[in-house]
Amino acid sequence: MSVSTIASMAEIGVIGGSGFYELLTDTEEVQVSTPYGPPSDALMLGTVASRRVAFLPRHGRGHRFPPHKINYRANLWALRSLGVRQILAPCAVGSLRRELGPGAIVVPDQLVDRTSGRIQTFYDEGAVHVSFADPYCEHGRQALLKAAAATGIEAVDGGTMVVVEGPRFSTRAESQWFAAAGWSLVNMTGHPEAVLARELALGYAAVALVTDLDAGIDAAESVAQEDVFKVFAENTERLRHLVLEAIGLLPDAGDSLAARALDDMTLPFDLP
Repeated sequence: MSVSTIASMAEIGVIGGSGFYELLTDTEEVQVSTPYGPPSDALMLGTVASRRVAFLPRHGRGHRFPPHKINYRANLWALRSLGVRQILAPCAVGSLRRELGPGAIVVPDQLVDRTSGRIQTFYDEGAVHVSFADPYCEHGRQALLKAAAATGIEAVDGGTMVVVEGPRFSTRAESQWFAAAGWSLVNMTGHPEAVLARELALGYAAVALVTDLDAGIDAAESVAQEDVFKVFAENTERLRHLVLEAIGLLPDAGDSLAARALDDMTLPFDLP
């Protein structure tokens, strides 16, 4: 479909992480083309709490794309093309703190980029420098925290997520370095996803499910892919319930920091 055909079909987007390939029932599947190529998969449109929602599996159904091969620009552009202005982003993370064990849910408030080689901007021309001091939309964060309280799910408010290139897991020394810096979580997909959302004036909030203690935190263990997927699978329904509840609690994008990110800037192209 062209952008003109599909505009305003959803107001809220959900980008699902590892093992989170479905969110909605009774959906309409939409193929969206973008100037940056195809997104990870078709987008699924449905209704939650009387609000139109677009769901996109970050890695594609069946986990086709590893973290460093995801077309992040196409994913964010496709969501905005549908009318999305706010995004909730569940993801799997390793823990850099012993008190955040497998199964813990965290709503981070800060991000550190340790990726390399990923395209992380839409703006290769002109002077477009977005504010990114606070990378996550507070509207989205508060909706997630309120949803957790309403559903009896314990969620940790705040924490720094460091995003590594992957697809390998961290060495023990890297984990210890990250922990010594005071960071809480380690992940492979949170950047450039968050900054690309900001560059399109989209509110973006992550909700992280801890699947393991990172290698340098527990000297007796190392991270194994099968363990990560197992913990995520055991908690998928819990995370799905939290996200669905948060959708109904999200305020309108309104005059949020993200919605105003491009105010008074001259863009080198028109936004969808």
